[in-house]
This record gives sequence, C-alpha cells and structure tokens, in this order.
Amino acid sequence: MTSSRPSAPHPARRRLDAALDGLAVTFRGMTAHPDEDNCECHWGSAEELALLKVPDVDLDDDLLQRTWRPSDWSDHAAVLRRILPQFARSLVAGGVEPFLGPEEIGRSFARGHWRQWPAEQAGAVREFLHAWWAHTLTDPAPAVPAHELLALLAEASGALTPWLAHWETQTGTPATRHLVEAADHWEYHLLGDALPWDAWDSEDDGEERRAELTAWLLHHARPRLVAHGAPAELLHRIRLLGLTGPARWEDPHWPHHRY
Repeated sequence: MTSSRPSAPHPARRRLDAALDGLAVTFRGMTAHPDEDNCECHWGSAEELALLKVPDVDLDDDLLQRTWRPSDWSDHAAVLRRILPQFARSLVAGGVEPFLGPEEIGRSFARGHWRQWPAEQAGAVREFLHAWWAHTLTDPAPAVPAHELLALLAEASGALTPWLAHWETQTGTPATRHLVEAADHWEYHLLGDALPWDAWDSEDDGEERRAELTAWLLHHARPRLVAHGAPAELLHRIRLLGLTGPARWEDPHWPHHRY
C-alpha cells in the first residue's frame, strides 16, 4: 500500500514564507515611539494605544486595521515597524480591507519611508514585497488579485517598472490569466486617460505611471494576450489605447464608456 505525500510548496511560496519569517526576525522587539499619541475618540482607547508600545503582541484584526490606516501618527515609521510582521501575514492572507483601494495600503508603507530605514530593515521589507509579487504571479488563485497588488506595490515602492518587468518574465498560465483579468479591470480607466488607481505623490506621477502602464499593455501585454486567445473585445480595447482623440472614440470597437 502506497501513501500519498503532500506536494512540496512551490519555490515562490517557500520564498514568501522565508520573507515573512525574515520580517518577524528583523522587526522583533519593535514598538511605537514612547510618546506616540492619537485621538482617543477617533482612533482608539488609551489601553489600545499602550499595546503599540509593547513589542511582539498581536493586535486584534480591528485594531490592526485602525493602526495601519491613519496618516497622523507622529512617527509612522515606528508604528509600521511595530505591526509589520503581523501586518504582512494578514496582507498575504487577504485579511486587510482598504476603504479606498489597495493603493491605500501601499501609501501606509510609503508614509513610513521604509526605503530609508537601516539596510537590514529596508532589505527585509523589499524582499517581502518582491516575494509576495513572485508568489502572486504563480498562484492560480491568490488572496489578493495581481492587478490590486500591483497598485499596492507601485505606491509602496514609488515605482512601476520593476513589477511590470518581473511580470514579463512570468509566462506560465497563472501569470497570463492574471494579465487577462488585470487588463479587463484597467481598460475603462486607461481609455479615459486615467490611472486605474490613485497615485499618492502628485498628478504628474499618476500621469507618468498611466503612460507607462498603457505602453506596457500595448507593447508587451497585447501580443501575449493574442497568443493566449484572450477575448477579441478586450484585445480591441487594448488596441484603442494606442489611438487618441476622435480616432479612439470613433473607432467601430469603441465601447461607449461614459466618464
């Protein structure tokens, strides 16, 4: 009688698990600044605030949600470091619910200026973000869809290029299916000359990222989706991104979007 063994985790999953472990080690013992404060009537109680000044104690889901979202911490970096191991685990599991969109989570990372942290800390965060992206592109059913994670990563890192470049290298079926889903979610906004998420830094940054995403869809994604047999309607909508003005909205395949 033969016994079946569970299949070994995908290498991308092992990398992500290692990155989560790395966060736990790197940020062990971190706390919010001793003088950190927040409005009790809007944020939470004094007892809850005190928990942020105690290291390595998990917060309940509601308190974690109320902690990563505010933009008015006096030392957001310290607060982020305090919650980061738990926050990352919750993110990967799809347990974080942004009110405005996934880019809101990315802004919480950006407000902490994590890229300016000591090398070991910044490296742990960077590896987590890249490992999460690599795992998502190989997972047939990730907890956070690829198009949502891309918005989060772009805002967290201040860049779009590295994430798109990695997507290009992932030519397996899951990554291509995620590309179909992403293009379907993006086309409405892009055809209206808008980025499909709100860029934090400025309107100029949003326009630059919109142009980059549009060019990437036209020059990389569309040929790949043609080869994948994506719906003709979607392929036409991507094609229309290469047109401007009347040539776009007078095309017979213009979808009559209203903005």
